[in-house]
Amino acid sequence: MSLIPLDKRQALVRHELDASGVDGFLLPRGDEFLGEYVAPCAERLAWLTGFTGSAGLAIILRETAAVFSDGRYTSQLQDQVDGAQWERLHLTKQPAAEWLAHNARGLKIGYDPKLVGEAQLNTLTSADYSFVALDRNPVDAVWADQPAPPESAVQYHPEAFSGEGSLSKRRKIGGALRKAGQEAMLVCDPTSLAWLLNIRGDDVPNTPVILAFGILHQDASLEVFVDISRVSPDAAISFRNVSVLPPEELQDRLKALSGQVVRFDPAQTSLWFIQTLAEAGATLARGNDLCALPRACKNATEQEGARKVHLPDSAALCRFLHFVSREGTGLRETMLAEILNGFRGASESYHGESFPAISAVGPNAALPHYRALPGQDLILQPNQVYLIDSGGQYDAGTTDVTRTIWNGPDAPPAALCEAFTRVLKGNILLARARFPQGTTGHRLDALARYALWQAGLDYDHGTGHGIGSYLSVHEGPQNISSVARPVALEEGMIVSDEPGYYLPGSYGIRLENLLLVKAASVASQAPFLEFEVLGFAPFDRRLIMASLLEPEELRWLNTYHQDTLAHIGPLLDEDDRNWLVDACAPITN
Repeated sequence: MSLIPLDKRQALVRHELDASGVDGFLLPRGDEFLGEYVAPCAERLAWLTGFTGSAGLAIILRETAAVFSDGRYTSQLQDQVDGAQWERLHLTKQPAAEWLAHNARGLKIGYDPKLVGEAQLNTLTSADYSFVALDRNPVDAVWADQPAPPESAVQYHPEAFSGEGSLSKRRKIGGALRKAGQEAMLVCDPTSLAWLLNIRGDDVPNTPVILAFGILHQDASLEVFVDISRVSPDAAISFRNVSVLPPEELQDRLKALSGQVVRFDPAQTSLWFIQTLAEAGATLARGNDLCALPRACKNATEQEGARKVHLPDSAALCRFLHFVSREGTGLRETMLAEILNGFRGASESYHGESFPAISAVGPNAALPHYRALPGQDLILQPNQVYLIDSGGQYDAGTTDVTRTIWNGPDAPPAALCEAFTRVLKGNILLARARFPQGTTGHRLDALARYALWQAGLDYDHGTGHGIGSYLSVHEGPQNISSVARPVALEEGMIVSDEPGYYLPGSYGIRLENLLLVKAASVASQAPFLEFEVLGFAPFDRRLIMASLLEPEELRWLNTYHQDTLAHIGPLLDEDDRNWLVDACAPITN
């Protein structure tokens, strides 16, 4: 709890803006690394507005202010943000650029160049108003009890899990730089730095990274800007031929790149870097992060690690689903999430949740990214939908899985069963997909929505995102979405398969497995790819309307349940195993 009441913070920031000579301030949700998960000291948007979602933007002017987020957080925005102080707007339906054009004509809008990316600012730029880079962040200036920056130990991620040494990776990326005629590359994504160095850390919740920047040179040498005292003895092996420098030296080292061609990914690099390099006389080379694609294409060791960690993870989920069927009624959403986390904690290789579990009862399940808070969460009652979307971080991989169940004893409504089955059909159709090499996730997205579309239904979020290897649960560059992204799916990538349907005020449905991209087991004139499903947990048979399933869909479902019983049954005690036998029994049409 901050010392400053929430309703007083906007006025304090406005006072700071007056002192800075600007008429407003642009505050994105991200940190200096433009990341999704941020350290407590970087939760500026939450501190100023009360909104705790992972995607958002605030703009504060002298007379008005607004908070924007996307479709995942529409209801959360309404619940958490004071409508008397802030307009609460949909980021795509009511774009910030349009709001500024209407409210900021002739004004000077300040921004922190360390928190804003080039593409974001370009999207908002207009001749009607001007943006001004500030030397001092006005939120930091008034946030009296702002937490200190994180200082977790840098940990070694062994080759037994990574499958390749750091020097080998650096040489490959350095070679790609030489081929492109570039002398250096900024490494501003902490997950790229973690992958490149085979290190992990605990600087932010849920994602095992350290918050540090790097400069990789074409000769494979690397400068990392982190306090040397944080490098554990075990991690020292990853820092051979690596210069470890204090973060305070970053600006000077950027200036030393004068005259060189420096590559950076504009989606992951703040304007402060771009402005510093430009002033130093470096040649700016915009391009994708050269670590991103090899990081996404898991090698054989990482693929096997993903298969391995899904066994204890799936066993934990099955134990939990059985527990909920027996004892879940009367428990709060937060308690249920804690119980599942406890089941996962039985594995020695478990390091914690890969994201805050979405444990949602009834109407809360209709909020795709709902987060239960103690004292504000619902109690699971009989004859309600319960949605649990959760995942874990393990030594050898990262998991993310969602199941939606019916908490009887009465039979569920037919309309609910139909919607559930259409979501299930989308999950199955995508999992069964076979496609030519070079296919993007955008081209596959409609498969997951097709059955819903036939009934006039849809969902307002992507169908799939990339998954890291004991790294970020939301990893690029690939995805499966109605929004086109020019990145083809390749062997070794892991993506989620999570169609859904949400009836506001009543219930939500989402069904998710992870999919590993692999070479297709079919003869073809050109290379084809297909998916291997990772993770095993039954789909709630009480919600399945078998008459809606095509014969091949029913065969897939029964085979998946047989595989679930074969892989997970031996990991359970007798009571849980007997429940799983019933949950995985064949379904007939």
